[in-house]
Amino acid sequence: MSFSGPEFWIALLQIIGVNIILSGDNAVVIALAARGLPPAQQKKAVAWGSGAAVVMRIVLTIVAVELLRLPYLKLAGSVLLLWIALQLLLPEDEGESSAQAGGNMMSAIRTILLADLVMSLDNVIAVAAAANGSMTLLVIGLAVSIPLVVFASTLLLTLMARFPVIVTAGAALLGWVAGEMAIGDPAVKSWIDANAAALHFAAPALGAVGVVLLGTWLARRVEARRAAAPPALAATPPASGMRRVLLAVDGSEGAARAVRHLLAMRAELRDPDGVELHLVNVQPPLSGDVSAFIAPQTRDDYHRERCAAALAPARESLDRAGFRYQVHAPVGDPGPTIAALADTLGADLIVMGARGLGAHVGTLLGSVAQRTVEHAAVPVLLAK
Repeated sequence: MSFSGPEFWIALLQIIGVNIILSGDNAVVIALAARGLPPAQQKKAVAWGSGAAVVMRIVLTIVAVELLRLPYLKLAGSVLLLWIALQLLLPEDEGESSAQAGGNMMSAIRTILLADLVMSLDNVIAVAAAANGSMTLLVIGLAVSIPLVVFASTLLLTLMARFPVIVTAGAALLGWVAGEMAIGDPAVKSWIDANAAALHFAAPALGAVGVVLLGTWLARRVEARRAAAPPALAATPPASGMRRVLLAVDGSEGAARAVRHLLAMRAELRDPDGVELHLVNVQPPLSGDVSAFIAPQTRDDYHRERCAAALAPARESLDRAGFRYQVHAPVGDPGPTIAALADTLGADLIVMGARGLGAHVGTLLGSVAQRTVEHAAVPVLLAK
């Protein structure tokens, strides 16, 4: 494979892409394992732990590349890669942690190393498949993508949270690589080259499209099973007025519009001080993989900081308007959690933005607003 050929650069971009997409949990572990240390030790823990993890992953991936030269192993690997891609699209469970809090640098390094060893199977299989037997591609791809994940982990996680379509695209990319991997197995490659050359494009395309369609369908089934009550759909305030309101925000422009709309509604009330306001931001849970390595207190601090940042713009506007409120910061699946909190509080109305962070993928997986409406037993006012 020549450096100047398009095949080399396409494969290189695939390696970098799949490694970034699949290293999200690894990046969280790296950030959280070191967060309890003094700033100087944080840098050392991240550098040493990540360096050891990089060496370990390169060795494991080289072994995987060699094993994939054997007949039928690529076929098995492609099935595993399709399963990994589907997991990206399924809602995460709230994992319970068995990790112990560690307050020293060696503990943080051990956590980073152990977590990367346990959590890197998907990375290893995907990168080995994308490398297609080329050690040059393998080394260059890992050399570029691993430092990117390590040192830009916060940025990457923010981008994935802000643009969830990145994860969907990553799952499709894994499906594409799985299709290429299957037809490249030594047991079937010669026959396909001679009798079904069209599969060289059709198999990757089917893998990509199939993963997205099946993953979306499975995700919706999971969410349907999680529904605690029949839906009660509404989109207008109750005719009898509002005494207890739940305002859900996520730091987005849509949330800011919801705050402005609520303040305008309050100004029109005869007794504005009689409205009891509850302000909520729901943080999605960390994956079970991350929770297994990170102490509960560290997880709680992480969620608390992200929640405070999401609530800050709304709190500033409400404080400026002299609106008193209570703050809630649960962790869970945002849509059902907002609806359940409204039920617990006895709220008369839920107010939120019609579009929040990541709302552009609502057609695939359902936006938070849509899913809140589906689960709520009280009216939901969506500010557009």
